[in-house]
Amino acid sequence: MENLDIATLANLLQEAAVKEILPRFRNLEEGDVRMKTEAIDLVTEGDEAAERLIGARIAEIMPDALFIGEEAVASDPALLDKIQGADLAVIVDPIDGTFNFAAGLPLFGVMLSVVSKGETVAGIIYDPIGNDWVIAEKGSGAWSVRPDGMQTQLEVVPGVPLEQMVGIANTSYVALEERRQLLARLADVRLFTSYRCAAHEYRTFVGGHFHFLMYRKLMPWDHLAGVLIAQEAGAHAARLDGSPYLPHHTDGGLLVACDQDAWDELAEKVFNG
Repeated sequence: MENLDIATLANLLQEAAVKEILPRFRNLEEGDVRMKTEAIDLVTEGDEAAERLIGARIAEIMPDALFIGEEAVASDPALLDKIQGADLAVIVDPIDGTFNFAAGLPLFGVMLSVVSKGETVAGIIYDPIGNDWVIAEKGSGAWSVRPDGMQTQLEVVPGVPLEQMVGIANTSYVALEERRQLLARLADVRLFTSYRCAAHEYRTFVGGHFHFLMYRKLMPWDHLAGVLIAQEAGAHAARLDGSPYLPHHTDGGLLVACDQDAWDELAEKVFNG
């Protein structure tokens, strides 16, 4: 996409963290944390303040873009329906890993993706604690960017046999009986876990430390940036039925693997068993 200033967008996420997120980390007061749909689905004053700041800045630097933030959608779910028809959209998760943030765990991130005519063209995941980014523009590779500007190209880890695979399997949104069966099949991999933070799960994957990521709930702010970054690092990503994952999708599950062969084996033996 021409005229996309990804460095400005990356710095914007840092600004939001410095001004609105980090001052509240391990410093939330009574009333600063609220439950949304259940006890593990939270929003904090940090989420809302960071989203307001990012939204205001996006309006200045990309005035023609549709801005979609996780907390705005919580108030107006119809915003999600506008992604598919938008010429240009900026989609933000102001604090991914809110449960961890509220618990004082330093495992949260800020995620931003740019969607142009139904295609994700840029993704940024910022780690406020480490003060660094992973970034991708479509067709330009995936990069780790340090605060001093040093960039390192990212590549996913090579494939291994199923019994040696390590990865993320988020089973929270799987129905109980199906979850029991899925957990039994997951015994065939070496290790699976969940960080309750897609930002760091994607960062760990493109850093070469995981072989797969699996999710059932597909909110665009959780996955668009990470999937693009993963694909630019060499990964294969698709919904569980093998169809492409697109920005307007909110169901169908998602499997990201280090290569096509690993994806096929995981889909057949574990996640679609």
